[in-house]
Amino acid sequence: MRSGSRPDTQPTADGVPVLLHDADLDRTTSGGGPVRAHDVETVTGLDAGGWFDRSAAAGNSGRIAVPRLSDLLALLTADRRVLLEIKGEHTAEQIAAVLLACRASAHATNVFLQSFEVAALRLLRSLEPRAAFGLLVEGFDDDPVGQCRELGALACNRDYRAIMHRPAIVAVLQAAGLSVSAWTADLPADWVALTRAGVDGIITNRPAELLRWQRSSAAR
Repeated sequence: MRSGSRPDTQPTADGVPVLLHDADLDRTTSGGGPVRAHDVETVTGLDAGGWFDRSAAAGNSGRIAVPRLSDLLALLTADRRVLLEIKGEHTAEQIAAVLLACRASAHATNVFLQSFEVAALRLLRSLEPRAAFGLLVEGFDDDPVGQCRELGALACNRDYRAIMHRPAIVAVLQAAGLSVSAWTADLPADWVALTRAGVDGIITNRPAELLRWQRSSAAR
């Protein structure tokens, strides 16, 4: 089963992709208002976690900055992979900025893109026909295989509860050549059920605990 990081990227007002989950800055940073209403210098100048890790923040003026996408991709190695969500609606120029950051990485093939936004995925495919990407969806429609094929998606990544409600769909999707990752499962009981269903990956807020659980399960 795959493992790796799963950040979210969205653009600043001046079109620079940064890593942040929320559309607004208020909950997770020292700033406020929409990410897209502020330029990159403002956003990256905020504190996005100094209060959680004082030792890490000590060498950076007491803060942990909001990273640019390029900061993360510069850390990639041959054995480090990123499942990158394109968060929210994007223009063609904003998608192009994400692709440019990916191409600049020495390990661009280790970046797998995904999004809930069908329009963003269509733009992605038009700008980079060879890009590998997945479709994020909460539930299952009548023809998930057809939906992914029409978009050119290589993965069908669903809410873990939808997969647990319909575990047989995993084999159907995989037989069609699609990988399946479940989001966002944080409990060992759910990891057991998803592993039994045969998912290719589990997206979680507790990656260290999941890795320990997988190692422990493999050793039994």
